[in-house]
Amino acid sequence: MVSTRREQQKMESQVLKTRREVVSAIICTFEGGRECAAARIGLPLKKFDNHAYENNNCRPLTDSQIFQLEQVTGTQHLANYVAAMYGGMFVPVTSPENLDNVEMYARSVQSAAKRGTVDQIIAQALDDGVITEAEAQAIQNAHTLHLAARTAEVYAAIDLYRAKSGKTI
Repeated sequence: MVSTRREQQKMESQVLKTRREVVSAIICTFEGGRECAAARIGLPLKKFDNHAYENNNCRPLTDSQIFQLEQVTGTQHLANYVAAMYGGMFVPVTSPENLDNVEMYARSVQSAAKRGTVDQIIAQALDDGVITEAEAQAIQNAHTLHLAARTAEVYAAIDLYRAKSGKTI
């Protein structure tokens, strides 16, 4: 069930605009909700809520705490958020020992699906003949996620076949 949920999250993922949105999205996808998320990082629920939602002048959750939660949810919201702040995109790199032809096929399908999402958003935006600012943002967001998936797919192919052949580039 967890791997299916993770795959759905990857397909629906978007680059969030604020750190608060990042934390909220992670908590929403955390199996067991806030209570389990709080327990995972060793905080009482009330203290977790204060930090997660920055209530009562509490500092936000640390990057390390957010990373711990994302390791459980399988999301990459924080990495995407930080990369977007710098005008870039987050591309996860897989080690060659975790790659095989089945993984390569899965990456190819994921990349193609994300490209299809970009094309669908463009088509919907062009229904009225004008692309609004919100539609442009949605297109750019989906395009960034597609490029990240495609880049990860290309890097994985290079790593998979380099590791098997022993050749270096």
